[in-house]
Amino acid sequence: MVTAHWPGVDPEWSRTVSVRSTTAVDAPGTVRRWHLLDNEAQLSRRGLVPVGTLLCVHGNPTWSYLWRTLLAAGSDPAHPWRVIAVDQLDMGYSARTNTFRRLPDRVNDLGDLTAALGVEGPVVTVGHDWGGVISLGWALAHPELVTGVVLTNTAVHQPATSPLPAALRLALHPAVHQWGTTTSDAFLRVTHSLAHPPLPADVRKAYMAPYRGRHRRAGVGNFVEDIPRTLSHPSFPALQDIAEGLRTLDVPALMLWGPRDPIFSDRYLKDLINRLPHADVHRFEGAGHLVAEDRDIAGPIFQWLAANEGVAGSPGAAEDAGAEDTGLAGATTSEGFRPLWDLLDEQALSPGGAETAVVEMAADGTIARSLTWEQLRRNVLDLAAGLAGAGVGPGSRVSLMVPPGVDLTVALYACLRLGAVVIVADAGLGTKGLSRAVKGATPDFLIGIDKALAAASALGWPGERISVNDLPAARRRLLGVRTSLTSLGRPSAGRDGQTPGAVGDPTAPAAVLFTSGSTGPAKGVVYTHQQLAATRDTLAATFGIRSGARLVAGFAPFALLGPALGAVSVTPAMDVTSPRTLTARALADAIAAINATVVFASPAALRNVLATQDGLRETDRKGLAGVDLLLSAGAPIPEPLLAEVQRLLPAASLRTPYGMTEALPVADITLEQIQAAASDASAGIVVGAGNGVCVGWPVHGARVAIVPLASDGSAPASTPLTDAGVTGEILVSAAHVKDSYDRLWLTQQGSTDVPGWHRTGDVGHFDGAGRLWVEGRLAHVVTAPDAVVTPVGSEQCIERLDGIKAAAIGGVGPAGTQVVVAVVETEPASRTAGPATPQLAQRVRAAAREAGVAVSAVLVVPTLPTDIRHNAKIDRSRLSRWATRVLAGGRPGKP
Repeated sequence: MVTAHWPGVDPEWSRTVSVRSTTAVDAPGTVRRWHLLDNEAQLSRRGLVPVGTLLCVHGNPTWSYLWRTLLAAGSDPAHPWRVIAVDQLDMGYSARTNTFRRLPDRVNDLGDLTAALGVEGPVVTVGHDWGGVISLGWALAHPELVTGVVLTNTAVHQPATSPLPAALRLALHPAVHQWGTTTSDAFLRVTHSLAHPPLPADVRKAYMAPYRGRHRRAGVGNFVEDIPRTLSHPSFPALQDIAEGLRTLDVPALMLWGPRDPIFSDRYLKDLINRLPHADVHRFEGAGHLVAEDRDIAGPIFQWLAANEGVAGSPGAAEDAGAEDTGLAGATTSEGFRPLWDLLDEQALSPGGAETAVVEMAADGTIARSLTWEQLRRNVLDLAAGLAGAGVGPGSRVSLMVPPGVDLTVALYACLRLGAVVIVADAGLGTKGLSRAVKGATPDFLIGIDKALAAASALGWPGERISVNDLPAARRRLLGVRTSLTSLGRPSAGRDGQTPGAVGDPTAPAAVLFTSGSTGPAKGVVYTHQQLAATRDTLAATFGIRSGARLVAGFAPFALLGPALGAVSVTPAMDVTSPRTLTARALADAIAAINATVVFASPAALRNVLATQDGLRETDRKGLAGVDLLLSAGAPIPEPLLAEVQRLLPAASLRTPYGMTEALPVADITLEQIQAAASDASAGIVVGAGNGVCVGWPVHGARVAIVPLASDGSAPASTPLTDAGVTGEILVSAAHVKDSYDRLWLTQQGSTDVPGWHRTGDVGHFDGAGRLWVEGRLAHVVTAPDAVVTPVGSEQCIERLDGIKAAAIGGVGPAGTQVVVAVVETEPASRTAGPATPQLAQRVRAAAREAGVAVSAVLVVPTLPTDIRHNAKIDRSRLSRWATRVLAGGRPGKP
């Protein structure tokens, strides 16, 4: 009997079982002793009837201890499940058999155990590492029992064209294998070091306990040796059968993944998704190989079990597997659907087809390239045919790393026409964020400029590489480039028939667009063809943008939507991933190039336009005076800045739509309406006293509501409200809201847990006139002992002070007892960071009190940290961590 003294394990779970083996490597009648952690007796003692059984199989070199949090969760009366976590033979505290047990043997061993235990359905298998393969082998052998599968960092297929992971190659090297896996405990220690954060000493000790002594580590070495690294390996046929068998496994599936894994990287996750396309997937950014140690996986697994009635054995499990219903009210149907390129084709086939459609500006203010509507359509169809010949088809993931302009426009619409899923993750995420996004999205193809292709080569980004232009042979080999857009886009007789003219399924994924990453790792947002078309229609209806409009796209999303709106579009000479690079002259040149009447630009871009307006010529100012509409989106924009812009664009209606990557736009307001809201607030008419940024009313076809904040700063799911003066998380429901988060099942569940609505993560309130005010991010709410503080209102009051360029509010201390800290950027900028002078601190505190906020400390920084993409969204969480360090007496340094 094994006595359990392991942290996190109830001794009542530990038991041993004698099992008669039917495995071929054992002599007939052989009995093997298994150790397992099993909560069956505990559930029975408590009078609880389990919903089903979780059969948990560890990998190498762990043991059943890996699944202790699942055992604890399964013993909860609220959701009782029998959890059987096995120690495989030769592993953990199970018997050492002195035989080499290969993959088919271990699948058979597990079948012997479950037969001896009398396991009945419904059963959900849970596997990790090599245990994932074994659990799947058991699942395929017991279809009458299995109602679901859960996988964590495992692999079922090793492509012949790709080498084994470096760590496994080293472990298999003849000079290292025996010593590293069996003679010493090096393999165990290296595996345990893969935890993020590091394992506590007592947990690490528990993992090592069953493997003390060379004689107890033979199974560790044999597990490594049994990895099929060639087609002739004895276990390869069994692995191949399991890999192919997955395509027939018609039960709900969940994959929880740690992408920071040097062994099973995202390419193995992609392979599993291809085999189980209906699976729910969640990638825990920052987690690694030991994802069960790095993150709470018990919560998500039991949430998933509750969300999938089929895993409890209910009829219809297979039909419902992987189905996801966001429940968003107002979602469009395919009836009357017009694909995103519909107006592009309409313009090209109209009498005006020979007129300019897309213009790209050169750095000197001249037109670098342009296409007519006819040329744009022809180029899109030619490239679509070429891409189809190169293997791009429905569902193919294509990462587009091309600056806005002619090439990106043609590539985007060509991919969409093929039914491919375009991945849009721009350099505005920064090198680290961009690399994380691309690897997580696992594109099949990567189309990029030289700089992007060089990064792909250096950083190991996935995808078959396609350059924009033809490259010299040596350069092509160096970058691993197969072909180019130039080559693929050349007209070829007979290829037109390969190009589909309409989307077969409007609800199929069309794009994955990445968020800015201003409040954590950038998230991939999935849009269907239907939702992209709804975005186009919402923009047209809300802002009156019709076919024939002429717009300057100084904000990346609109550079792509111009042709979809049937509008002539021009990309100004700027780096769209760095909005501050747009100058007044560049804007004027772009306006002049097409006689533009509509301008899209972010607040950071407009700041620089105002800062560089002294360089404008008289003709430039006349062109600016001809603009009818200016839209500024991407971040809040202060009314004084808009007023300055109005003087530069005197005839333009200035509108600041509020939205996000998940729903663009949500609400809209004009400068005049902003000024009226401010006037109402100062007169005390507006409920809520104008706390925050007024973003106006919902756009065409959208509904907006509020979930009230609780005293701990959270927003528990409840009935959505539209009452004036209630602060809470902002919800939106509309046809153009995203479909889901890419491979972030848990995040998606949280964003749609108020039925029919998408949680935005922003906080705000409605005023008495029905206008929406944004008060900040839910993640940035400060919970003081006697108040819940949202940041934006007090920040605005502070920013009205002379000498203050920008301000941020953060919290220091434990939740519920936080003190409010103000961090300011002065003008002129301070050379050092640290506590503010007494005089400045007094002024800042007094200003914050106008918004009802008591500031305890005031700090100064040379520059507030903002996101890379918008150059505007302040990283308040980062500032709070920095302020905590400074107030504790640490060196200020750089926030």
